[in-house]
Amino acid sequence: MFIFLSKFLPLFIYPVGLSTLLILLGLLFFRKQNVSRLAFFLAFLVLVICGNRWISYILARSLEWQYLPDSTATHSADAIVVLGGGTESALPPRSSVELNSAGDRLIHAAEIYKSGAAPVLLLSGGKIEWMESIEDSPASDMKDIIQKLGIPDQALILQPKSRNTYEDAVFSAEILKGKGAKRIILVTSAMHMPRSVALFKKQGLEVIPAPTDYTITEDGWTRVFSPNLETFLTNLLPNSSSLGLTTSVLKEYIGYVVYYLRGWL
Repeated sequence: MFIFLSKFLPLFIYPVGLSTLLILLGLLFFRKQNVSRLAFFLAFLVLVICGNRWISYILARSLEWQYLPDSTATHSADAIVVLGGGTESALPPRSSVELNSAGDRLIHAAEIYKSGAAPVLLLSGGKIEWMESIEDSPASDMKDIIQKLGIPDQALILQPKSRNTYEDAVFSAEILKGKGAKRIILVTSAMHMPRSVALFKKQGLEVIPAPTDYTITEDGWTRVFSPNLETFLTNLLPNSSSLGLTTSVLKEYIGYVVYYLRGWL
């Protein structure tokens, strides 16, 4: 039940869900003009603020730049742990497993392995039965891709049971400790890294963050806050990409708070 609620309830806090609730509230109380107008105004305000590129960039940077890239070539570890979320299963009309926007996780992990930083790769990711019709787990999908990147089968460990990041940490730590591994290089998206590091450290592992899949670059950050008139006008209006970015940030912060309250961090 917790998994379902953790996926369902935040939908009403994210910008699109919250603005929808406010619009419905405005329609329900249309006879009470003050309440109705306030609800419509708040819905408009949510979309304008959360869809604003300046706001979304500031929020995303607050997470992504907590862990900046480091040369993992200077580190050695017992294992590289890759968190799922970067693949799309081979469901028709796809002819094979495909990478999505977070697919950099697998490319980055393969590069780290080939540098000799660790002898094994643990691929962590399970499926949620009521959300997905796939037969294979995300861990299996990651294996399909990473083998194409030249990683040998004997170097791979699959953890296909986890349904969220907390379970990623718990089930992966169980496998790793069983193999005597204590020091890991953790690969996931930069935005997802702060929460992930805290969870894996809570399991007693020494964590070397290896973030990838950055949204906010130094050039992008500079351009967004450039006084250029064209840039200013473009950033002024809400857009779907900024709305999606703000939603992703809120997902991480909400997850961090919920996990902290449950004693998982």
